[in-house]
Amino acid sequence: MNSIQNALYMTVELPPLPASFAATRDALHQVAEKVLAPARVAATGDQFSLEATENGFGTPTFPDGGSVRVEGNELVVESISGEPTRLPITSLKRAGAAAGVNTSELDDVDLAIDEQSSAVLELAYHFGDGVLRELREVYGPGQEPTRITLWPEHFDIAFEMGIEADGRRAGYGLSPGDENHEEPYFYVGPWSAPDEPAGWNASGFTGAELGWSELRKAADPHVAALDFLGERFQALQAS
Repeated sequence: MNSIQNALYMTVELPPLPASFAATRDALHQVAEKVLAPARVAATGDQFSLEATENGFGTPTFPDGGSVRVEGNELVVESISGEPTRLPITSLKRAGAAAGVNTSELDDVDLAIDEQSSAVLELAYHFGDGVLRELREVYGPGQEPTRITLWPEHFDIAFEMGIEADGRRAGYGLSPGDENHEEPYFYVGPWSAPDEPAGWNASGFTGAELGWSELRKAADPHVAALDFLGERFQALQAS
């Protein structure tokens, strides 16, 4: 057992993706990009990144207190005093109004958000956050790691590490899926194209990926994800 497998980790059983997963993911992606990120910008002036939360995803706590997050099919607006207000997410305009952002360019079309699919997305982020935290703890020292962040534009949770001057810096993350991927996947995206193509199997970008279906086949998906990411990190260091 290698060093990364010796790290503490949580075992998890990954469920199959519901038929409505992609539609729900895409709807919540819009909420992240057009409601949550602007709410954080309004509170901070220039910061728009998000984070995985205990029951979903949302903004970090604002400088003066409060936050906005998604849990299941609900928007949770937490006041400065810490009092949460919950309401179903029905459209971008109504969610934006509840979050206190400019709604002039947000439409009032009903969003297709399935609660079961939202729960799987929540699990994916929670699972991914745990894997990435362990990866960062094991391999991050001396590698200039960034914070683990949920980026609203691409809807992925990720961090970067590796020495850029040596051509070994890369992004390590979990995407819930995109136009090239129907299912969530872990990825490694090197800043510089690797010299050796072996092991760099990604579709739509230069890098490596490990998808949800493959992880579901693993005896321990957590260890499988850590091994995949760690092996690609080591391959970059050896290049």
